[in-house]
This record gives sequence, structure tokens and C-alpha cells, in this order.
Amino acid sequence: MARVGDVVASSISASTKQRTRNLTEQSANGSGNGRETAPTDAKRLWAQLRESVGSAMVGAHEPLRLLIAALLVSGHVLVEDVPGVGKTLLAKAFAKSLGLRFARIQGTPDLLPSDVTGSSILDGSEFRFVSGPIFSNVVLFDEINRATPRTQSALLEAMQERQVSVDGMTRPLPKPFVVLATQNPIELEGTFALPEAQLDRFLVRVELGYLEEVEERQMLRRLRGGSDDLVDDIQPVVDAGALAAISAQVRSVLVSDDVEGYLLALVRATREHPDIRLGASPRSAVALYRCSQAWAALDGRAFVLPDDVRHLVGPVLAHRLVLDLDRELRGATRDAVLNQVLDATAVPLAESA
Repeated sequence: MARVGDVVASSISASTKQRTRNLTEQSANGSGNGRETAPTDAKRLWAQLRESVGSAMVGAHEPLRLLIAALLVSGHVLVEDVPGVGKTLLAKAFAKSLGLRFARIQGTPDLLPSDVTGSSILDGSEFRFVSGPIFSNVVLFDEINRATPRTQSALLEAMQERQVSVDGMTRPLPKPFVVLATQNPIELEGTFALPEAQLDRFLVRVELGYLEEVEERQMLRRLRGGSDDLVDDIQPVVDAGALAAISAQVRSVLVSDDVEGYLLALVRATREHPDIRLGASPRSAVALYRCSQAWAALDGRAFVLPDDVRHLVGPVLAHRLVLDLDRELRGATRDAVLNQVLDATAVPLAESA
């Protein structure tokens, strides 16, 4: 069964192509409600980021694009994949390319909440707060499901409220702030499954997968230079002020009424599918809405197309669904179910030019 999104490229309808032409013409003519100016800054950032990260890491363009989309709309990312595919390298290269402070936390059963948030220590006659790794812009929480639920819960306030509370005091986290949490979907011994409430806090789920043969050969040939880590050579492609401005620009990307209705129809269909016990939450609709805006902006468009929504249904919704146990034992998968939802939901018709 093809993964969600793999079937999208072959399913672009004539009506969607017509919509693209119509909205592009409107944008070029400056008609509409004043929000049609193409977000060229976001498109330029994506091109520069792809080149910068690509100098240290081969492939991973789709995961990287999901990462920058999540960052631009203040979302977090769950990375599910086996060891050795470059999750840490991607996070480090991503942070350095954007000039952001990076921190890595290794999930273990003896990790304490204070190891994440920080704690107060006695300094002479007074207590002084020593901030933990959570006070960074890009936080890689490696093997999050190896940490105990108590430590996992320390992330919830940080992810949702962008703050941590320690010793009765609330401290804001830096901006921007994104958590990249990884977990191995194969090795489950000695792990603590993430509860649905925590999974729902992740804007997107990302899989890196194995490289194609030509990409893997390119990776090996880079080692001829003698360095195993090319991240040190990366220079930032944007400053904090420009990144904040692009994030604000993304939120002005137009989502028309019919595209909004299509998005809601997809989300609500997951709550009625017989194979799904727990469908997508209202927070899922917000996540899909915001992520679609970012996806369009990275293409340089000031409007969202139905295909933006279709492409993101898998990364945004799949990890939030709970399948019926009996159907799952019979072979049902989240990706297969979402493909059925996509096939059964009508795509909005194109507007007349």
C-alpha cells in the first residue's frame, strides 16, 4: 500500500490545475483582499536552507521541509525511524543553518524532569536557577519513549505553553522554539508509549527512511575529504528577525472557504471511518490549517491549494489516530485508512477565471 502523500502527485485533478492558474493570475493582478502578495521570503529561505543542509546531509528534502514548516507555525515534530538514518545530523544542520541554539537530550529511564527543565542550586547563601537543555531554540529529544512518563510530562507545558515552571516560578522559553522528538518504531523493549494527549502536541510526524543508492554513494564519497561531520562548516542563512518576519508572513497566506471546507471534511471523516476508534481532534484541524499555509508559502504562493492539504494529511494526522484494535489486527494501517479518506472526500471544484 502506498504511503499517504505518495498517491497525491498522480491524483492532481484538472480542477486543481485550473484553480492554480486562477489564483496565480489573481495574485499577479493584485486583486482580492490584499493578501495575495507571494511570500517570496519564505520561498527564498527554503531554497537557501535546502542548499545549506544539503552541504552536510544527503537527501532528506521532504523531512527538512516539514521541519521548517513546523518551525514557521510554532509546531513540534515527531521523528519515527530506525537508528542511523541521520536524525541527529538533520536536527543539528537544521539548527545551525538557521542560526539557532541547539540542544540534545538522550531519553533514558533514569532521566529526571529537572534534567530537562533545569533546577535551582545553592550558590553561597542564595539559590540560583541553572537552566536545562529545554532553554534552546531547537531541542532534539532522542528516544523520547525511553524516558519515564514523569519526564515526558515535563515536556507538555514547554511544548504547549512555551514556558516551564520550576520551584514555583514560571520561565518563558526562547523564540523560536521547536521540539524534535525521536523514537524507534521497531524496538519497543524498555520503552514507555507516548499517550495520545502528548502525540497530539506534535504538529507533524516525519520519517527519514533509507537513502537511494545514488544518494548513499554520494554520502560515502563525501567522506573522502576526511571529515565525518560537515555541520561545522555550515553558515546561517537567516537571522532571528527575518525568521520572525517570515513566520508572520506565513500566517497571512489565504485559505479560501472551499479549501477550508475540504480540510474540515477530511478531518471529520476520520471520526466516522469504521477502522478508526479515535479520529483527529480539533487541534488536528488547526495543525493541518497552519501547516498548509506554511507549505504554500515555501512554494512562494499566497494561497493554499487542495493539494497542499492532501499532501500533509499523512504527516499531520496519521500519528493522532487510534485504529480499532480488531481492524488493526486484520491488517488495517493508518496510512491506508487515510488514503481511503482522501479517495472518498470530494476535492473542491475550480473557480471560474
